[in-house]
Amino acid sequence: MITERQAKEANEQYREEGYTVIREFIDRTKLERLQRETQAVYDEGLKHHATYRNGNLSFQVLPESHFDKRYVLQAYWFSWVNDYFEKLRRNDDYYRLLQGLIGPDIRQIAQQLHWKPPGVNVTGYRFHQDIRFRQGDDLEKVAMSTVTTGLAVDRATKQNGCLQVVPGSHKLGYLGLSDDTHDGMLMKGLTAEDELRKVGVDPSTIVDLELEPGDLAVWGLLTVHGSSPNKSDYDRAFLLSSYVKADATERGEWAFRNGVSTPLGDTPMLCKDDRLLTNPGPEYDTTVWWN
Repeated sequence: MITERQAKEANEQYREEGYTVIREFIDRTKLERLQRETQAVYDEGLKHHATYRNGNLSFQVLPESHFDKRYVLQAYWFSWVNDYFEKLRRNDDYYRLLQGLIGPDIRQIAQQLHWKPPGVNVTGYRFHQDIRFRQGDDLEKVAMSTVTTGLAVDRATKQNGCLQVVPGSHKLGYLGLSDDTHDGMLMKGLTAEDELRKVGVDPSTIVDLELEPGDLAVWGLLTVHGSSPNKSDYDRAFLLSSYVKADATERGEWAFRNGVSTPLGDTPMLCKDDRLLTNPGPEYDTTVWWN
């Protein structure tokens, strides 16, 4: 459980450096359930032969036809099929952290699970700023009103590709890192140090956010971040939840209304993927993006 003091200190560091870490955000006694439910989402994704989308629910799948076996790299909005994560995304600890940054009315704009299986070389992320994925709103307002959290399900180490951030980079404005890539390409190749220097980022300032299971990392839409592929022999699962002040956007599923935890409704709300409006699915995507 996060205390009011922890929340205050985390908020202060977040505002100054563009990121913070809260240790033991999930109590150690509750980790087994978190890890078991994460495996249940992974197993659900494995039922699909290729990347699958239905509404906001989606599984990014690497097929066995191109790899040694079938892998799930990412899942999106799995709260539609998993009650545990539907309740976790809007629990009291998230509210205690978020309300000091973005107020009592909060929408959730993204829910993702990332896996980094050992030996799969397309699990790194080029350095970027998440504002590049937002559209359809006043982006400056959204950038100031959005907080992203990453919960370590497994240990996150430098060896297995933990999150890396550049402290203070949120004060530099939008830098255009990796803008020459298209969907999926953040996971192809890594950012060269010269690319960072070109936009005024010193590679020596990069911080590796090594986390124990249950620790929570927090960063903003303008915080420069990335990660390396998993070079270890153990997996790394990471739960990402992104929240936005409700009056900054019409997008997102409600998480808290006037401080009250709010469950999903009967139908999905527009979050990041505009296809929900024109092509809600279900559909499979067999694009071979990793070549």
